[in-house]
This record gives sequence, structure tokens and C-alpha cells, in this order.
Amino acid sequence: MNRDQKQAAVAEISTELEAASAVFAVDYRGISVPQAAELRSKLRESDASFTVVKNRLAKRATDGTDAAEAIDEHLVGPTALAFVRGDAVIVAKTISDFIKANEVLAYKGGLMDGAALAPEQFSAIARLPGVDALRGQLVGLAASPLSGVVRTLNQLLAGLAQQLGQVAEQGLVSGAAPDTPADEPPVAEPEAEAATEQPEAAADTTSESEADETSEEGGDDADTDSGDEKED
Repeated sequence: MNRDQKQAAVAEISTELEAASAVFAVDYRGISVPQAAELRSKLRESDASFTVVKNRLAKRATDGTDAAEAIDEHLVGPTALAFVRGDAVIVAKTISDFIKANEVLAYKGGLMDGAALAPEQFSAIARLPGVDALRGQLVGLAASPLSGVVRTLNQLLAGLAQQLGQVAEQGLVSGAAPDTPADEPPVAEPEAEAATEQPEAAADTTSESEADETSEEGGDDADTDSGDEKED
């Protein structure tokens, strides 16, 4: 590689660093040409690129930038840089799945949103859902309480309508009391019963007195008749 080629390589890395929201340094030992092509194709779908770099030229490109502290220490041995312009979570997931499926590559370290990204952090974000999936979940969470409220209100209104219908059938809506069945006699008030019983008692007493008087009068008449018969 001559001087011009080196300068072009440094400029290309610098341009990629400026446009990237995240950079992942990967040890690419053991990867075959077909496997590298497959990984590049998958990363392009997530708006990311995969470039094998020379460590010394990459350090020139990161010199004086925020990426220097996060990436330079990992520019040792065979190194490839994944420059992420799209969803960093999807790219991390793609690389992680590729490593598991092919048992090649190893994540060294990187930079995400201006902060260093350690291997354990890379593994953690690779298990997260992507931005689009999170948006779908948020929409579902926002819509779920609303649908629950609507469903609950509909149930309450249906129950209220049913209860009002039953009340209307019983004649309670207009204030009229339910009809008394014809075969059941009305219940008398206690005071009225007491008032009814008193005249009956008085009637009984009167009858007894009249009977006594009648008996006495009958006796007198009998005596009189007897006396008249004797006189005759």
C-alpha cells in the first residue's frame, strides 16, 4: 500500500466515523470470504458496513476524535470495524447471531452514542428488541388501557340498561307500587283491628243484658197469666 492509498484509507475511515452513531470493533480471525460476504449483506440491510482495517491507519483516523479513547485500545490483532448508521441494537443482534451460528468473530469493544461499549454491554443490547419493535410495544401499551376502559364502560352501560329495564317492568320508574295479587287479602292495620273488636264486645254485652231482661219479662208474664187463670 503506497502513501496515496494509505491516505485514502484514513480518509474513508474518518468519513465512516463521522457518519456513524456506533462503532463495533471485531476480531475477524477464522471468518471465510463467503461468511464475510454474508455478514456484510446482512449489515447493509440494517444500514451498517463491515470493513477490515489496518490498526495503524485506523488510529490515524481516530486521532483527535471521541472514538480514540473507546476504540484505539482494541486496535490490536486482526480487526474489522462495523460502522452503524441505523439501529445499533439491530446491528449488535445481527453480529451476535452471526457469531453464535458460525462460531467465528469476537466482539472486542466499541463506541455507542459517544460512550465506550464493553463486551458485556454489547451482549446486553444484542438481547434487546429493536427500535421498531419497541415502538410497536409502546403503541400496544398505549392502546391497551384505552380499549380496556372502553370495554369496561360498555359493560357498565349494558348492566345499567338491564337494571333499568327490570325496574321499569316492576312499575317503579313512574312511582306506582307493584299490583297486589287478587288472591291475597289485604292486611288490616293493628289499630283498625282493635277498633273492630271493641264494638263486638259491646254487642255481646248488650245481647246478654237483653236476654236477661227478656227472661225476667217472660217470668213476670208467666206469673200474671197464672194468677189470672187462678182467679178464673
